[in-house]
Amino acid sequence: MAELPHRHSALRTAESPLPAVAARARQAILATLGRLVAALSRLAGHHPAGWRWLARRHHPVLDRLAAANAATICVRAARQVPAYRAFLRARPAGTRRRLGDFPETDKLGYVMAYDAAARCWGGRLPTRGVVVDESAGSSGQPFNWPRGERELRAVHRDIAGYTGLVFPMRRPFVINAYSMGAWATGTTTGAAMARIAVVKNTGPDLGKIVDTLREFGPDFDYLVTAYPPFLKHLRDRLDAEGFPWSRYRIFASCGGEGMTEALRDYLEQRFALVRSAYGASDLTIGIGAETRLTVWLRRRLQTDRALRTALLGADEQRLPMVFQYNPFSTYLETNERRELVCTVTTDVLQPRLRYNIGDEALLVPYRRIVELAQADPVRGAEFRTTVSVERMTLPVLLLFGRRDSTVSYLGANLYPQDVEYGLYTGNPHAAEINRFCLALVEDAALETRPVIHLELRRPLAAAQRDTLAAACRSGVRRHLTSVSRDFAQSLVEDPTAGDLRVELHEPGSGPFAGQQKIKNVYLVR
Repeated sequence: MAELPHRHSALRTAESPLPAVAARARQAILATLGRLVAALSRLAGHHPAGWRWLARRHHPVLDRLAAANAATICVRAARQVPAYRAFLRARPAGTRRRLGDFPETDKLGYVMAYDAAARCWGGRLPTRGVVVDESAGSSGQPFNWPRGERELRAVHRDIAGYTGLVFPMRRPFVINAYSMGAWATGTTTGAAMARIAVVKNTGPDLGKIVDTLREFGPDFDYLVTAYPPFLKHLRDRLDAEGFPWSRYRIFASCGGEGMTEALRDYLEQRFALVRSAYGASDLTIGIGAETRLTVWLRRRLQTDRALRTALLGADEQRLPMVFQYNPFSTYLETNERRELVCTVTTDVLQPRLRYNIGDEALLVPYRRIVELAQADPVRGAEFRTTVSVERMTLPVLLLFGRRDSTVSYLGANLYPQDVEYGLYTGNPHAAEINRFCLALVEDAALETRPVIHLELRRPLAAAQRDTLAAACRSGVRRHLTSVSRDFAQSLVEDPTAGDLRVELHEPGSGPFAGQQKIKNVYLVR
Protein backbone atom coordinates (compact mmCIF):
# COMPACT_ATOMS: atom_id res chain seq x y z
CA MET A 1 0.00 0.00 0.00
CA ALA A 2 1.39 3.36 -1.00
CA GLU A 3 2.37 5.63 1.82
CA LEU A 4 0.12 8.65 2.20
CA PRO A 5 1.82 12.00 2.25
CA HIS A 6 2.20 13.68 5.60
CA ARG A 7 -0.62 16.08 6.31
CA HIS A 8 1.66 19.09 6.77
CA SER A 9 3.62 18.24 3.61
CA ALA A 10 0.41 18.14 1.62
CA LEU A 11 -0.62 21.45 3.11
CA ARG A 12 2.69 23.05 2.14
CA THR A 13 2.34 21.74 -1.41
CA ALA A 14 -1.14 23.15 -1.69
CA GLU A 15 -0.06 26.50 -0.35
CA SER A 16 3.20 26.80 -2.34
CA PRO A 17 1.72 28.58 -5.39
CA LEU A 18 0.59 31.51 -3.25
CA PRO A 19 4.05 32.93 -2.44
CA ALA A 20 5.03 32.46 -6.09
CA VAL A 21 1.94 34.35 -7.23
CA ALA A 22 2.66 37.11 -4.71
CA ALA A 23 6.28 37.33 -5.88
CA ARG A 24 5.17 37.62 -9.50
CA ALA A 25 2.69 40.33 -8.54
CA ARG A 26 5.35 42.29 -6.67
CA GLN A 27 7.72 41.97 -9.63
CA ALA A 28 5.00 43.16 -12.01
CA ILE A 29 4.30 46.19 -9.82
CA LEU A 30 8.00 47.02 -9.59
CA ALA A 31 8.39 46.61 -13.35
CA THR A 32 5.44 48.94 -14.01
CA LEU A 33 6.77 51.56 -11.59
CA GLY A 34 10.24 51.16 -13.07
CA ARG A 35 8.96 51.83 -16.58
CA LEU A 36 7.02 54.85 -15.33
CA VAL A 37 10.03 56.36 -13.52
CA ALA A 38 12.24 55.66 -16.55
CA ALA A 39 9.76 57.45 -18.80
CA LEU A 40 9.63 60.43 -16.43
CA SER A 41 13.43 60.48 -16.32
CA ARG A 42 13.62 60.58 -20.11
CA LEU A 43 11.03 63.35 -20.20
CA ALA A 44 12.80 65.47 -17.58
CA GLY A 45 16.19 64.80 -19.15
CA HIS A 46 15.20 66.48 -22.42
CA HIS A 47 16.71 69.68 -21.04
CA PRO A 48 20.04 69.98 -19.17
CA ALA A 49 18.21 71.67 -16.28
CA GLY A 50 15.92 68.64 -15.98
CA TRP A 51 18.92 66.32 -16.05
CA ARG A 52 20.51 68.24 -13.19
CA TRP A 53 17.26 68.20 -11.20
CA LEU A 54 17.06 64.40 -11.45
CA ALA A 55 20.73 63.86 -10.62
CA ARG A 56 20.27 65.77 -7.36
CA ARG A 57 17.22 63.79 -6.25
CA HIS A 58 18.15 60.16 -6.77
CA HIS A 59 16.91 58.00 -3.86
CA PRO A 60 17.96 54.41 -2.98
CA VAL A 61 14.41 53.13 -3.54
CA LEU A 62 14.81 54.07 -7.19
CA ASP A 63 17.57 51.49 -7.55
CA ARG A 64 15.03 48.66 -7.12
CA LEU A 65 12.79 50.25 -9.72
CA ALA A 66 15.76 50.64 -12.07
CA ALA A 67 16.54 46.91 -11.68
CA ALA A 68 12.92 46.02 -12.44
CA ASN A 69 12.99 48.30 -15.47
CA ALA A 70 16.16 46.58 -16.74
CA ALA A 71 14.52 43.16 -16.25
CA THR A 72 11.49 44.32 -18.23
CA ILE A 73 13.74 45.26 -21.13
CA CYS A 74 15.31 41.79 -21.05
CA VAL A 75 11.86 40.16 -21.07
CA ARG A 76 10.77 42.28 -24.04
CA ALA A 77 14.03 41.62 -25.90
CA ALA A 78 13.54 37.86 -25.43
CA ARG A 79 10.40 38.21 -27.57
CA GLN A 80 11.44 40.89 -30.05
CA VAL A 81 15.19 40.52 -30.69
CA PRO A 82 15.96 37.38 -32.76
CA ALA A 83 19.59 37.07 -31.64
CA TYR A 84 18.69 37.38 -27.97
CA ARG A 85 15.85 34.90 -28.35
CA ALA A 86 18.25 32.38 -29.88
CA PHE A 87 20.87 33.16 -27.25
CA LEU A 88 18.41 32.38 -24.44
CA ARG A 89 17.07 29.28 -26.20
CA ALA A 90 20.60 27.84 -26.20
CA ARG A 91 20.76 28.37 -22.44
CA PRO A 92 17.59 26.76 -21.06
CA ALA A 93 16.43 27.82 -17.63
CA GLY A 94 13.23 28.28 -15.66
CA THR A 95 10.98 31.29 -15.82
CA ARG A 96 12.98 34.46 -16.32
CA ARG A 97 11.42 37.41 -14.53
CA ARG A 98 14.14 39.02 -12.40
CA LEU A 99 17.25 40.55 -13.89
CA GLY A 100 19.51 37.92 -12.31
CA ASP A 101 17.55 35.18 -14.11
CA PHE A 102 19.00 36.28 -17.45
CA PRO A 103 22.50 35.09 -18.46
CA GLU A 104 25.30 37.54 -19.13
CA THR A 105 26.16 38.49 -22.70
CA ASP A 106 29.58 39.51 -24.00
CA LYS A 107 31.46 40.23 -27.20
CA LEU A 108 32.54 36.65 -27.90
CA GLY A 109 29.40 34.73 -27.01
CA TYR A 110 26.82 37.20 -28.26
CA VAL A 111 28.12 40.00 -30.49
CA MET A 112 30.36 37.76 -32.61
CA ALA A 113 27.84 34.92 -32.65
CA TYR A 114 24.97 36.87 -34.28
CA ASP A 115 24.88 39.38 -37.13
CA ALA A 116 24.10 43.06 -36.65
CA ALA A 117 20.50 42.94 -37.90
CA ALA A 118 19.60 39.96 -35.68
CA ARG A 119 20.76 41.95 -32.64
CA CYS A 120 18.34 44.80 -33.45
CA TRP A 121 14.74 45.12 -32.28
CA GLY A 122 12.58 43.16 -34.70
CA GLY A 123 15.65 41.73 -36.40
CA ARG A 124 15.90 44.70 -38.74
CA LEU A 125 18.61 47.33 -39.23
CA PRO A 126 16.89 50.56 -40.35
CA THR A 127 17.96 52.04 -43.67
CA ARG A 128 18.08 55.64 -42.43
CA GLY A 129 18.72 57.59 -39.24
CA VAL A 130 21.49 55.20 -38.15
CA VAL A 131 25.08 56.17 -37.33
CA VAL A 132 27.69 53.39 -37.21
CA ASP A 133 30.50 53.81 -34.69
CA GLU A 134 33.70 51.80 -34.76
CA SER A 135 35.48 50.81 -31.56
CA ALA A 136 39.16 51.64 -31.26
CA GLY A 137 40.32 48.02 -31.46
CA SER A 138 42.19 48.12 -28.14
CA SER A 139 41.07 44.50 -27.56
CA GLY A 140 42.68 43.42 -30.83
CA GLN A 141 39.82 43.77 -33.33
CA PRO A 142 37.66 46.82 -34.14
CA PHE A 143 33.88 46.30 -34.09
CA ASN A 144 31.00 48.23 -35.64
CA TRP A 145 28.15 49.49 -33.46
CA PRO A 146 25.01 50.89 -35.17
CA ARG A 147 23.15 53.54 -33.16
CA GLY A 148 19.67 54.86 -33.85
CA GLU A 149 18.32 58.40 -33.59
CA ARG A 150 16.67 57.95 -30.17
CA GLU A 151 19.80 56.37 -28.75
CA LEU A 152 21.98 59.23 -29.93
CA ARG A 153 19.57 61.85 -28.61
CA ALA A 154 19.62 60.22 -25.17
CA VAL A 155 23.43 60.19 -25.13
CA HIS A 156 23.52 63.82 -26.25
CA ARG A 157 21.13 64.82 -23.43
CA ASP A 158 23.24 63.04 -20.80
CA ILE A 159 26.51 64.59 -21.99
CA ALA A 160 25.00 68.07 -22.23
CA GLY A 161 23.36 67.80 -18.80
CA TYR A 162 26.53 66.59 -17.10
CA THR A 163 28.72 69.21 -18.79
CA GLY A 164 26.42 72.05 -17.82
CA LEU A 165 26.46 70.93 -14.18
CA VAL A 166 30.15 70.16 -13.70
CA PHE A 167 31.91 72.85 -15.76
CA PRO A 168 30.98 76.42 -14.68
CA MET A 169 31.33 78.12 -18.07
CA ARG A 170 29.77 81.50 -18.84
CA ARG A 171 30.36 81.63 -22.62
CA PRO A 172 31.18 78.00 -23.45
CA PHE A 173 33.36 77.13 -26.43
CA VAL A 174 34.12 73.43 -26.83
CA ILE A 175 37.27 72.33 -28.67
CA ASN A 176 36.62 68.70 -29.49
CA ALA A 177 40.04 67.04 -29.80
CA TYR A 178 38.85 63.44 -29.91
CA SER A 179 39.60 61.58 -33.13
CA MET A 180 37.04 62.40 -35.80
CA GLY A 181 37.10 59.18 -37.84
CA ALA A 182 34.70 56.28 -37.47
CA TRP A 183 35.17 56.20 -33.70
CA ALA A 184 32.24 56.84 -31.42
CA THR A 185 33.61 59.34 -28.94
CA GLY A 186 34.61 62.16 -31.27
CA THR A 187 31.51 62.43 -33.44
CA THR A 188 29.09 61.86 -30.56
CA THR A 189 30.81 64.39 -28.29
CA GLY A 190 30.77 67.06 -30.99
CA ALA A 191 27.04 66.62 -31.65
CA ALA A 192 26.17 66.57 -27.94
CA MET A 193 28.17 69.67 -27.07
CA ALA A 194 26.50 71.66 -29.85
CA ARG A 195 23.36 71.65 -27.66
CA ILE A 196 25.02 73.90 -25.08
CA ALA A 197 28.09 75.54 -26.62
CA VAL A 198 29.96 76.77 -29.64
CA VAL A 199 31.87 73.74 -30.94
CA LYS A 200 34.93 73.30 -33.11
CA ASN A 201 35.83 69.71 -34.00
CA THR A 202 39.58 70.01 -34.44
CA GLY A 203 40.44 66.38 -33.75
CA PRO A 204 43.82 65.72 -32.09
CA ASP A 205 45.60 68.50 -33.98
CA LEU A 206 47.72 70.61 -31.63
CA GLY A 207 48.33 73.32 -34.20
CA LYS A 208 44.63 73.83 -34.92
CA ILE A 209 43.82 74.04 -31.22
CA VAL A 210 46.53 76.62 -30.57
CA ASP A 211 45.31 78.69 -33.54
CA THR A 212 41.70 78.45 -32.33
CA LEU A 213 42.55 79.64 -28.83
CA ARG A 214 44.51 82.59 -30.17
CA GLU A 215 41.93 83.61 -32.79
CA PHE A 216 38.81 83.52 -30.58
CA GLY A 217 40.69 84.91 -27.59
CA PRO A 218 40.03 84.92 -23.84
CA ASP A 219 36.43 86.17 -23.99
CA PHE A 220 35.17 82.56 -24.16
CA ASP A 221 35.40 79.84 -21.52
CA TYR A 222 36.96 76.85 -23.29
CA LEU A 223 36.38 73.15 -22.73
CA VAL A 224 38.86 70.83 -24.43
CA THR A 225 37.63 67.25 -24.83
CA ALA A 226 40.34 64.66 -25.51
CA TYR A 227 42.06 61.49 -24.35
CA PRO A 228 44.13 62.10 -21.17
CA PRO A 229 47.61 61.82 -22.77
CA PHE A 230 46.65 64.35 -25.44
CA LEU A 231 45.78 66.91 -22.77
CA LYS A 232 49.35 66.58 -21.50
CA HIS A 233 50.66 67.09 -25.04
CA LEU A 234 48.52 70.24 -25.31
CA ARG A 235 49.71 71.66 -22.00
CA ASP A 236 53.35 71.04 -22.92
CA ARG A 237 52.92 72.57 -26.40
CA LEU A 238 51.25 75.72 -25.05
CA ASP A 239 53.91 76.06 -22.36
CA ALA A 240 56.66 75.76 -24.96
CA GLU A 241 55.05 78.58 -26.97
CA GLY A 242 54.67 80.85 -23.95
CA PHE A 243 50.85 80.75 -24.05
CA PRO A 244 49.22 83.32 -21.69
CA TRP A 245 47.32 80.82 -19.54
CA SER A 246 46.41 83.45 -16.92
CA ARG A 247 44.28 85.37 -19.43
CA TYR A 248 42.18 82.31 -20.35
CA ARG A 249 39.74 79.97 -18.57
CA ILE A 250 40.30 76.53 -20.07
CA PHE A 251 38.64 73.38 -18.72
CA ALA A 252 39.26 69.80 -19.85
CA SER A 253 37.09 66.71 -20.17
CA CYS A 254 38.67 63.38 -21.02
CA GLY A 255 37.80 59.72 -21.45
CA GLY A 256 38.71 56.56 -23.31
CA GLU A 257 41.30 55.43 -20.77
CA GLY A 258 42.18 55.85 -17.11
CA MET A 259 43.80 58.93 -15.64
CA THR A 260 45.93 59.12 -12.51
CA GLU A 261 45.74 61.87 -9.91
CA ALA A 262 49.37 62.66 -10.73
CA LEU A 263 48.39 63.49 -14.30
CA ARG A 264 45.35 65.46 -13.10
CA ASP A 265 47.59 67.52 -10.78
CA TYR A 266 49.99 68.15 -13.66
CA LEU A 267 47.16 69.29 -15.94
CA GLU A 268 45.41 71.42 -13.33
CA GLN A 269 48.54 73.51 -12.95
CA ARG A 270 47.23 75.11 -16.17
CA PHE A 271 43.63 73.95 -16.78
CA ALA A 272 40.92 75.33 -14.48
CA LEU A 273 39.35 71.89 -14.00
CA VAL A 274 39.93 68.38 -15.39
CA ARG A 275 37.23 65.71 -15.27
CA SER A 276 37.09 62.25 -16.78
CA ALA A 277 34.19 60.11 -18.02
CA TYR A 278 33.71 56.37 -18.42
CA GLY A 279 32.18 54.70 -21.44
CA ALA A 280 32.70 51.98 -24.01
CA SER A 281 31.82 51.67 -27.68
CA ASP A 282 30.26 48.29 -26.85
CA LEU A 283 27.74 50.06 -24.62
CA THR A 284 27.56 53.85 -24.62
CA ILE A 285 30.08 56.65 -24.09
CA GLY A 286 28.20 58.07 -21.11
CA ILE A 287 28.09 55.29 -18.50
CA GLY A 288 29.58 57.34 -15.67
CA ALA A 289 31.46 60.57 -15.04
CA GLU A 290 33.63 62.25 -12.44
CA THR A 291 32.18 64.85 -10.12
CA ARG A 292 33.56 66.91 -7.24
CA LEU A 293 32.47 64.07 -4.96
CA THR A 294 34.25 61.32 -6.88
CA VAL A 295 37.50 63.28 -7.23
CA TRP A 296 37.47 64.04 -3.50
CA LEU A 297 36.76 60.38 -2.71
CA ARG A 298 39.56 59.10 -4.95
CA ARG A 299 42.11 61.50 -3.51
CA ARG A 300 40.96 60.67 0.00
CA LEU A 301 41.46 56.96 -0.73
CA GLN A 302 45.13 57.69 -1.45
CA THR A 303 45.84 58.84 2.10
CA ASP A 304 42.96 57.68 4.35
CA ARG A 305 43.80 54.08 5.27
CA ALA A 306 40.62 53.56 7.30
CA LEU A 307 38.40 54.75 4.47
CA ARG A 308 40.34 52.67 1.96
CA THR A 309 39.97 49.51 4.06
CA ALA A 310 36.25 50.07 4.63
CA LEU A 311 35.53 50.71 0.96
CA LEU A 312 38.07 48.60 -0.95
CA GLY A 313 39.21 45.98 1.57
CA ALA A 314 42.44 45.63 3.54
CA ASP A 315 44.39 43.88 0.77
CA GLU A 316 43.45 46.10 -2.19
CA GLN A 317 46.50 48.05 -3.39
CA ARG A 318 45.05 49.60 -6.54
CA LEU A 319 43.43 53.01 -6.68
CA PRO A 320 40.30 52.82 -8.87
CA MET A 321 38.80 55.48 -11.05
CA VAL A 322 35.63 56.78 -9.35
CA PHE A 323 32.46 57.88 -11.16
CA GLN A 324 28.80 58.58 -10.49
CA TYR A 325 26.22 57.02 -12.80
CA ASN A 326 22.48 57.04 -13.50
CA PRO A 327 20.95 53.54 -13.16
CA PHE A 328 17.95 54.59 -15.27
CA SER A 329 20.29 55.09 -18.23
CA THR A 330 22.72 52.24 -17.61
CA TYR A 331 21.82 49.74 -14.92
CA LEU A 332 25.05 48.30 -13.48
CA GLU A 333 25.75 45.09 -11.55
CA THR A 334 28.85 43.14 -10.62
CA ASN A 335 29.13 39.35 -10.76
CA GLU A 336 30.97 36.99 -8.42
CA ARG A 337 34.29 37.88 -10.13
CA ARG A 338 33.62 41.61 -9.59
CA GLU A 339 33.23 42.11 -13.35
CA LEU A 340 30.96 44.95 -14.40
CA VAL A 341 27.68 43.87 -16.02
CA CYS A 342 25.65 46.57 -17.77
CA THR A 343 22.11 46.82 -19.15
CA VAL A 344 21.50 49.94 -21.22
CA THR A 345 17.94 51.00 -20.46
CA THR A 346 17.59 53.92 -22.87
CA ASP A 347 16.13 53.48 -26.38
CA VAL A 348 18.95 51.63 -28.14
CA LEU A 349 18.86 50.08 -31.59
CA GLN A 350 20.77 46.98 -30.45
CA PRO A 351 19.88 46.20 -26.81
CA ARG A 352 22.84 45.68 -24.48
CA LEU A 353 21.49 43.21 -21.94
CA ARG A 354 23.55 42.22 -18.90
CA TYR A 355 26.61 42.86 -21.04
CA ASN A 356 29.97 41.95 -19.49
CA ILE A 357 32.67 44.21 -20.88
CA GLY A 358 35.44 42.65 -18.78
CA ASP A 359 36.13 45.56 -16.43
CA GLU A 360 36.60 44.90 -12.73
CA ALA A 361 34.56 47.18 -10.49
CA LEU A 362 32.72 47.85 -7.24
CA LEU A 363 29.34 49.57 -6.93
CA VAL A 364 28.59 51.68 -3.86
CA PRO A 365 25.29 53.42 -2.97
CA TYR A 366 25.52 57.14 -2.32
CA ARG A 367 24.27 56.62 1.23
CA ARG A 368 27.21 54.33 1.97
CA ILE A 369 29.60 57.12 0.97
CA VAL A 370 27.71 59.48 3.28
CA GLU A 371 28.00 57.00 6.18
CA LEU A 372 31.73 56.51 5.69
CA ALA A 373 32.32 60.26 5.38
CA GLN A 374 30.44 61.01 8.58
CA ALA A 375 32.36 58.37 10.54
CA ASP A 376 35.28 60.83 10.88
CA PRO A 377 34.85 64.54 11.77
CA VAL A 378 37.56 65.83 9.39
CA ARG A 379 36.40 63.55 6.60
CA GLY A 380 32.80 64.62 7.19
CA ALA A 381 33.63 68.32 7.01
CA GLU A 382 35.47 67.82 3.73
CA PHE A 383 32.57 65.79 2.36
CA ARG A 384 29.96 68.44 3.19
CA THR A 385 32.02 71.15 1.52
CA THR A 386 32.60 68.96 -1.53
CA VAL A 387 28.97 68.04 -2.21
CA SER A 388 27.55 71.50 -1.50
CA VAL A 389 28.06 72.68 -5.09
CA GLU A 390 26.94 69.91 -7.47
CA ARG A 391 24.75 68.02 -4.93
CA MET A 392 24.40 64.87 -7.03
CA THR A 393 23.10 61.85 -5.09
CA LEU A 394 23.67 59.24 -7.81
CA PRO A 395 25.36 55.91 -6.91
CA VAL A 396 29.12 55.49 -7.25
CA LEU A 397 31.14 53.24 -9.57
CA LEU A 398 34.69 52.26 -8.52
CA LEU A 399 36.44 51.06 -11.67
CA PHE A 400 39.70 49.08 -11.61
CA GLY A 401 39.85 48.38 -15.36
CA ARG A 402 40.69 45.18 -17.20
CA ARG A 403 41.96 42.30 -15.09
CA ASP A 404 44.86 41.53 -17.42
CA SER A 405 46.30 45.07 -17.47
CA THR A 406 49.30 44.17 -15.29
CA VAL A 407 52.88 42.99 -15.38
CA SER A 408 53.78 40.46 -12.68
CA TYR A 409 57.20 40.98 -11.10
CA LEU A 410 58.56 39.11 -8.05
CA GLY A 411 55.03 38.35 -6.91
CA ALA A 412 53.89 41.96 -7.25
CA ASN A 413 51.42 43.21 -9.84
CA LEU A 414 52.67 46.36 -11.54
CA TYR A 415 49.93 48.51 -13.05
CA PRO A 416 50.47 51.13 -15.77
CA GLN A 417 48.62 53.69 -13.63
CA ASP A 418 51.19 53.22 -10.84
CA VAL A 419 54.00 53.76 -13.34
CA GLU A 420 52.26 56.95 -14.50
CA TYR A 421 52.07 58.24 -10.94
CA GLY A 422 55.81 57.68 -10.57
CA LEU A 423 56.63 59.36 -13.86
CA TYR A 424 54.67 62.55 -13.25
CA THR A 425 54.53 63.14 -9.48
CA GLY A 426 57.04 65.83 -8.62
CA ASN A 427 59.02 65.25 -11.80
CA PRO A 428 60.39 68.57 -13.15
CA HIS A 429 61.23 66.85 -16.45
CA ALA A 430 57.73 65.43 -17.12
CA ALA A 431 57.22 67.73 -20.11
CA GLU A 432 59.87 65.76 -22.04
CA ILE A 433 57.74 62.56 -21.91
CA ASN A 434 55.42 61.97 -24.85
CA ARG A 435 54.10 58.54 -23.75
CA PHE A 436 55.25 55.36 -22.04
CA CYS A 437 54.77 51.62 -22.01
CA LEU A 438 55.81 48.81 -19.67
CA ALA A 439 57.46 45.45 -20.41
CA LEU A 440 59.25 42.56 -18.73
CA VAL A 441 62.63 41.69 -20.25
CA GLU A 442 65.10 38.92 -19.44
CA ASP A 443 68.71 40.13 -19.47
CA ALA A 444 71.95 38.28 -20.24
CA ALA A 445 72.18 37.07 -16.64
CA LEU A 446 68.69 35.53 -17.02
CA GLU A 447 67.28 38.09 -14.60
CA THR A 448 63.80 39.36 -15.48
CA ARG A 449 63.32 43.07 -14.85
CA PRO A 450 60.59 45.62 -15.61
CA VAL A 451 61.49 48.01 -18.39
CA ILE A 452 59.78 51.37 -18.67
CA HIS A 453 59.95 52.59 -22.26
CA LEU A 454 59.65 56.35 -22.68
CA GLU A 455 59.01 58.06 -25.99
CA LEU A 456 60.65 61.48 -25.96
CA ARG A 457 58.85 64.53 -27.23
CA ARG A 458 62.07 65.77 -28.87
CA PRO A 459 65.71 64.71 -29.14
CA LEU A 460 67.72 65.36 -25.96
CA ALA A 461 71.42 65.66 -25.23
CA ALA A 462 73.07 62.79 -23.36
CA ALA A 463 73.14 64.65 -20.03
CA GLN A 464 69.44 65.55 -20.29
CA ARG A 465 68.57 61.94 -21.13
CA ASP A 466 70.43 60.68 -18.08
CA THR A 467 68.73 63.23 -15.81
CA LEU A 468 65.28 62.34 -17.15
CA ALA A 469 65.87 58.58 -16.83
CA ALA A 470 67.13 58.95 -13.26
CA ALA A 471 64.16 61.09 -12.20
CA CYS A 472 61.70 58.64 -13.73
CA ARG A 473 63.41 55.59 -12.25
CA SER A 474 63.46 57.00 -8.72
CA GLY A 475 59.90 58.34 -9.00
CA VAL A 476 58.43 55.03 -10.12
CA ARG A 477 60.38 53.06 -7.52
CA ARG A 478 59.27 55.45 -4.79
CA HIS A 479 55.61 55.24 -5.78
CA LEU A 480 55.60 51.44 -6.14
CA THR A 481 57.19 51.11 -2.71
CA SER A 482 54.45 53.26 -1.19
CA VAL A 483 51.46 51.54 -2.80
CA SER A 484 52.52 47.89 -3.22
CA ARG A 485 53.34 45.89 -0.11
CA ASP A 486 54.56 43.05 -2.32
CA PHE A 487 57.02 45.33 -4.12
CA ALA A 488 58.17 46.91 -0.86
CA GLN A 489 58.75 43.48 0.66
CA SER A 490 60.73 42.34 -2.37
CA LEU A 491 63.10 45.32 -1.83
CA VAL A 492 63.66 44.24 1.78
CA GLU A 493 64.44 40.70 0.72
CA ASP A 494 66.51 41.66 -2.33
CA PRO A 495 67.59 45.30 -2.87
CA THR A 496 68.34 44.56 -6.54
CA ALA A 497 64.59 44.13 -7.07
CA GLY A 498 64.44 47.92 -7.34
CA ASP A 499 66.52 47.76 -10.52
CA LEU A 500 63.85 49.24 -12.80
CA ARG A 501 65.16 49.83 -16.28
CA VAL A 502 64.24 53.04 -18.10
CA GLU A 503 64.81 53.17 -21.85
CA LEU A 504 64.40 56.40 -23.82
CA HIS A 505 63.35 56.39 -27.45
CA GLU A 506 63.30 59.06 -30.12
CA PRO A 507 59.79 60.03 -31.31
CA GLY A 508 58.16 57.19 -33.24
CA SER A 509 60.93 54.67 -32.57
CA GLY A 510 61.37 51.51 -30.49
CA PRO A 511 58.10 49.98 -29.23
CA PHE A 512 56.29 53.15 -30.33
CA ALA A 513 57.11 52.70 -34.01
CA GLY A 514 54.03 52.21 -36.15
CA GLN A 515 51.54 52.72 -33.31
CA GLN A 516 48.51 54.08 -35.14
CA LYS A 517 45.83 53.36 -32.55
CA ILE A 518 43.95 56.32 -31.15
CA LYS A 519 44.59 55.11 -27.61
CA ASN A 520 47.98 54.50 -26.03
CA VAL A 521 49.22 50.93 -25.61
CA TYR A 522 50.67 50.60 -22.12
CA LEU A 523 51.86 46.98 -22.02
CA VAL A 524 54.33 45.28 -24.33
CA ARG A 525 53.90 41.54 -24.06
